[in-house]
Amino acid sequence: MNKDSYSASYAAAGVDITAGYESVERMKKHIARTRIPGVLGDIGGFGGLFEPDLGGMEHPVLISGTDGVGTKLKLAQYMDKHDTVGIDCVAMCVNDVVCAGAKPLIFLDYIACGKNVPERIAAIVAGVAEGCVRAGCALVGGETAEHPGVMDSDDYDLAGFTVGVVDKSKILDNAATQPGDVLLALPSSGVHSNGFSLVRKVFGLDERPRVLGEYREELGMTLGEALLAPTRIYVKPVLALMEAVTVKGVSHITGGGFYENIPRSIPEGLAAAIEKKAVRTPAIFGLIQKEGNIPERDMFNTFNMGVGMTVTVAAEDGEKALAVLRAGGEEAYELGRIVAGEDGERVQLL
Repeated sequence: MNKDSYSASYAAAGVDITAGYESVERMKKHIARTRIPGVLGDIGGFGGLFEPDLGGMEHPVLISGTDGVGTKLKLAQYMDKHDTVGIDCVAMCVNDVVCAGAKPLIFLDYIACGKNVPERIAAIVAGVAEGCVRAGCALVGGETAEHPGVMDSDDYDLAGFTVGVVDKSKILDNAATQPGDVLLALPSSGVHSNGFSLVRKVFGLDERPRVLGEYREELGMTLGEALLAPTRIYVKPVLALMEAVTVKGVSHITGGGFYENIPRSIPEGLAAAIEKKAVRTPAIFGLIQKEGNIPERDMFNTFNMGVGMTVTVAAEDGEKALAVLRAGGEEAYELGRIVAGEDGERVQLL
């Protein structure tokens, strides 16, 4: 901590730079958990250094991804629980880059807050670090910025950025996908990090945040516990799968649900045929639909409905792929098949 750096004038304007130093000290132990081969130096510099091992790659290509947690952060603030949203932040980035076949290498976060409360900032970063551990990447830097007068003292926003690498010949481009291929589902932990503006409206959370503490029999937990469950990170099992079988396409099911995301890994002219009864949908989605009187199509066009990621493989590789994914801790199952598209339809929910 830099004890010589203090500005009474800046503090009077609402920015306490000494709180920033304390936050950094508190987060160091969490960042240390994410250290992997290639990390150079420690935090505190003007940039994060990383020396990648590109051995075995003929033509390495870097891929980057950035995202935030969205209005799910309001739930964390209402519940005063801040140690899981960092996992969401990492997940939203690394789950995207693995869709191209890439291994995430490094991660950086950005926290904007109305007031820097060191304990809260450290809890947020603890979640980011846990997400990085689950993804196998290093947290090499970040930034915390106080925005007094722009944000309320208890308000904050969280965003992240990742860089990964993939051999050019192994970049997934879905070109080999054909009718008869199988679509496998990797289950979600719940709502993940999309659709929370609708969730907040359905349950009236901004007017009655206390309902988050109510126990719901159909959920087996409180509403807040179900909604705040962090996004699953699929990097390690999906990378292992790519080593075992030929993966033709991967989709991260985020905002836009099935209808927007599944077609992103399927070529034009083809569609995913999915029987609705095959979708293993957690109870939280039924509760959202019932309380909000939301049409079924809107549910599938907004939420992941229990499917956090889909993977396309040849029919003959289906059983092996399921075995590999299950060995990696995923309760994967067959979700549907690739078929010829009709009238431009890309997802057929039967």
